[in-house]
Amino acid sequence: MRRALASLAALALGACTVGPNYAPPQTPTPGAYQETAARPAAPLSATTAAPSDLAAWWTRFHDPTLESLVSRALAGNLDVATAVSRIRQAREQVVIARAAALPQVNADVNVNNTLLSKNAGLTSLAGLFRGGAGGSGLQSAGVGLPGTDFTTYSAGFDASWELDLFGQTRRSVEAAQGRAEAQAWSLRDTEVSVASEVAVDYLVLRALQQQNLVDQQEAQRQQQLLDLVAARHAAGYATDLDVAQQRSQLAISQAATPTLEAAARGQIHALGVLVGQPPEALSAELTPPAASPAVPPEVPVGLPAELLRRRPDIRAAERNLAAATADVGVAVGQLYPQINLTSSADLISSSLKNLISADSLQTEATAALVQHIFDGGRIRANIRATEEARQQAYYAYEKTVLGALKDVEDALARYAAEQRRNAQLRTAADASRKAYHVAEARYQSGLSDFINVLDAEGQLFAAEDRLAQSDGQLGQDLVSLYKALGGGWTDERQG
Repeated sequence: MRRALASLAALALGACTVGPNYAPPQTPTPGAYQETAARPAAPLSATTAAPSDLAAWWTRFHDPTLESLVSRALAGNLDVATAVSRIRQAREQVVIARAAALPQVNADVNVNNTLLSKNAGLTSLAGLFRGGAGGSGLQSAGVGLPGTDFTTYSAGFDASWELDLFGQTRRSVEAAQGRAEAQAWSLRDTEVSVASEVAVDYLVLRALQQQNLVDQQEAQRQQQLLDLVAARHAAGYATDLDVAQQRSQLAISQAATPTLEAAARGQIHALGVLVGQPPEALSAELTPPAASPAVPPEVPVGLPAELLRRRPDIRAAERNLAAATADVGVAVGQLYPQINLTSSADLISSSLKNLISADSLQTEATAALVQHIFDGGRIRANIRATEEARQQAYYAYEKTVLGALKDVEDALARYAAEQRRNAQLRTAADASRKAYHVAEARYQSGLSDFINVLDAEGQLFAAEDRLAQSDGQLGQDLVSLYKALGGGWTDERQG
């Protein structure tokens, strides 16, 4: 028997592995991004050299507050913590899958007391020669007269081993490893999302504060103009209508301040939650207004082929495809025989003092082969089902790649368009500022009506407000581009 068990073990070590072997998909990508090729004058670098390090792209804004917020969010964000926990959970599944290929050993100790029925008669004697079934073998045995009792003691080990003759367990381990690696990439994808969300919320906050500053400056300008109109009215050079119109303009500009302040408070609350703290935790730090950080002059976007390695969601989809491929092998393994080796060694005695004795030793070894003959088509249907799941994982991978390419193209288009819009708005703001000063000077000298000043004043305020919004939007579009490129993760943390 021992020789047979050794032969089976050797056969298991040299066994084959059923099911398809995984090969990473070969996905064609364009040679360059269309949006960079279509607008070579835009400050976007479609370099063919090694991709720039986008792991900490937020440092390119040179804003210490932004850098601090992103670092705190990556360390304290609850979505990141959840992703780390999922990695640990997936790694334990790998341990569970590997354990199936190893022998299982159990120890047990039993004490059994039997009281024979006084009314059983001689027909019960046959049962006295049977051993009780259990993990350790014999539980009780003995012969006695009706009405007597006896105690049996046993202690021992039992072991079982299912030979992975055709690689079913190895495929299970492959599937578990693939899913664990997919969770690791999901963590990186979460880091990409958290970093971009923090940056967007921060840039929106600064844009709102700049809009509020523009509004306050406009209110000061209108107050000064109201003082001028009131003085001219007192001297008889302005009408009651001029004074009423200017007071209306001043009230309208002041009315916008509460709305902007409330929106800014909302962004501060959102940032507090993103870094894993209560909503009001960052109020003292972020309430003082600051200018929107300047966008970097160049963005090295690299090549589309690099996106397959840089985007964590693509890498996660590829690992899920590998796991689904291994699942097919697990299902195919059900078609082949399963070989189980079991053995037990027990010490059994009716006397506790004689339990530890060579005469109390009882051993048993069994080799069993199980082959499915008829199952109503269940196994083959399961194989077909796992093959379809594998095909779906492939489609999901392809969709993720196409979505990533679309994300980059869209982000490039929005960023380039906003750059052109921002330049035009800056020109419009400069022109409106000059027009206002000319209109004000002509009004003071009596060469123009006050309505021209009001019109120029309204145009200047609108131009400066749109420019402040565009400055913030430009940074947000750049953040979206960095996110689309897959920037914001490193290999330093694996969970």
